[in-house]
Amino acid sequence: MNNTHPSRELKYTADGSATLYVPHWDEHYHSVHGAIQESNHVFINAGLKYFIEEYSPDVVRIYEVGFGTGLNAFLTAKWALENQIRIEYYSIEAYPLSIEEALSLNYTEGFESQWLILYEELHRVSWNEKNRISDYFSIHKINGKIEDKMNVKDIDIVYFDAFAPSAQPELWTEDVFQSFYNIMSKNGILVTYCAKGAVRRAMKAADWKIEKLQGPPGKREMTRAYISK
Repeated sequence: MNNTHPSRELKYTADGSATLYVPHWDEHYHSVHGAIQESNHVFINAGLKYFIEEYSPDVVRIYEVGFGTGLNAFLTAKWALENQIRIEYYSIEAYPLSIEEALSLNYTEGFESQWLILYEELHRVSWNEKNRISDYFSIHKINGKIEDKMNVKDIDIVYFDAFAPSAQPELWTEDVFQSFYNIMSKNGILVTYCAKGAVRRAMKAADWKIEKLQGPPGKREMTRAYISK
């Protein structure tokens, strides 16, 4: 497994939840205005909940760009269990955290012990194969880079949570968004915290339809995109 990564430092965000900071890129894994707030706003509310309310699917297939701290996967798995909605979750990550780094984060603080067990399990399960966490949630963590690992199909929601375009511009291109367009289900959507004009133009060039939404605390806007199949 590829574990080479610039050094990471533990930081705390405005809502008290932790994140990691990468000095090499001057990038945080989550918003400094609140890691949990951002994840809930962008991915759970504007992505998962929206899709379920709009289409009432039997199963939701999610592809996440950047497993990172596991926060998005954890909140999604927790929501699936609480609401008894079946979710198949794929997540790609080029630079996985160590279990020590993952457990230094405080995302389960104040929750019942079952949620700490869930968070740990998401980090401990094996990479590059499907792992069934419960009757309602399975996860397939992929160790690799986007351009090498697009062998999935019928994805309903993309959680596009890569580092910002200033740090990893190669992940925010027309070609990348076209690759995702090609693996989506007929009602597929993509949600991301990023609202930069260049990113939206790249999405539009790949045939995505763009909607501007109110951003999480500290950000004016976020983006939700739809396919036009």
